[in-house]
Amino acid sequence: MATIDFTSNDRPTLGIEIELGLVDDRTMALANSFPELAEQLEGNGLLEIKPELMQCVIEIITGVCETVDEAEADLSAKIKAVEKATDQLGLRLWWGATHPFSLWKEQKISQGDRYHQLVELLQELARRLVTFGLHVHVGVDSGDKAIMICDRILRHLPMLLALSSSSPFWEGRQTGLQSHRSKVMEGLPTAGMPTLMRNWSEYVWLVNHMVDTGFINTIREIWWDVRPHHIFGTVEVRVCDMPGNLEDTLAIAALVQCLVKALSDEIDDGTYQHDCHPMMVRQNKWRATRFGTGAHLVDSYTYQVMTVEQTVEQLVEKLVPTAAELGCERHLERCRHIAASPSWADRQLSIMAETGSAEEIVRQMTNASRLSP
Repeated sequence: MATIDFTSNDRPTLGIEIELGLVDDRTMALANSFPELAEQLEGNGLLEIKPELMQCVIEIITGVCETVDEAEADLSAKIKAVEKATDQLGLRLWWGATHPFSLWKEQKISQGDRYHQLVELLQELARRLVTFGLHVHVGVDSGDKAIMICDRILRHLPMLLALSSSSPFWEGRQTGLQSHRSKVMEGLPTAGMPTLMRNWSEYVWLVNHMVDTGFINTIREIWWDVRPHHIFGTVEVRVCDMPGNLEDTLAIAALVQCLVKALSDEIDDGTYQHDCHPMMVRQNKWRATRFGTGAHLVDSYTYQVMTVEQTVEQLVEKLVPTAAELGCERHLERCRHIAASPSWADRQLSIMAETGSAEEIVRQMTNASRLSP
């Protein structure tokens, strides 16, 4: 079996990946325009802007950052450069986890063998992946620790999904969910909650087994809600919908960085590996999927039912010292505001209730999320 070496990080570095939709400035529908946008951006040095499975998506990635403020400067510069290019092409950037009305059947697959192999393997489950998410990487020092953190962070994932929930629509329908994206993702055979693992060796065995038996083509086809990333040497949290603006994106990234750092410190001090029963996490994830910031989540220690606002308040208070170490107090503090406010899904639904227009949802929200003047 192949060896998979974990790249050690001696500090909790931060990387943020955002997936944004490309929409036509006139119709507000998704536009299969990544090839034209890439050509427009060619030569400006933005190497960390990449295609995704669908041509209506652009992925913008930070470099390896030390702090959330550094990530903010990095992302802001790249987003403004992309906005300049989209302006010239008659496009807008959509910050939301699903588009309110565009159809997945109308979206084109990106060029490249990897994407077409994926569609061949997963068929319609891949073709309907017209979703947009936020992924946050935090550096850790060993593969064994990465596995332990993936295990111990599980109970916090529903709260992160609730804070980011922004996908109440699917193909023009109100789904009744705050995060329809999470259910689309769970249709994939290697997405959703990860299996519990004891150490890095077990993870390596599992990956090799799936590749060798033809279940997946490569390690890149593991899309769990949280996973270790051996090349970057990180724990990658992937559960989140794409929030509706950069400010909330950075706040959630700060919460993830603080959580990973705090859990890493707990492990260094000595701790029991399994933190809560997986069924409790599944139960809470459903509640977050259905109700967003209005969800009531079960505390895995006390078994009390708490609001998202109460859950976030309690956790943020605990993480204040960690945030001070990492220099992200301002961003972490914003999580309290997000938890106490209507979700991004609620805001889309409000615009629909007021205007009766799915196009107006896209118009108003793309105007509000724009960084450039």
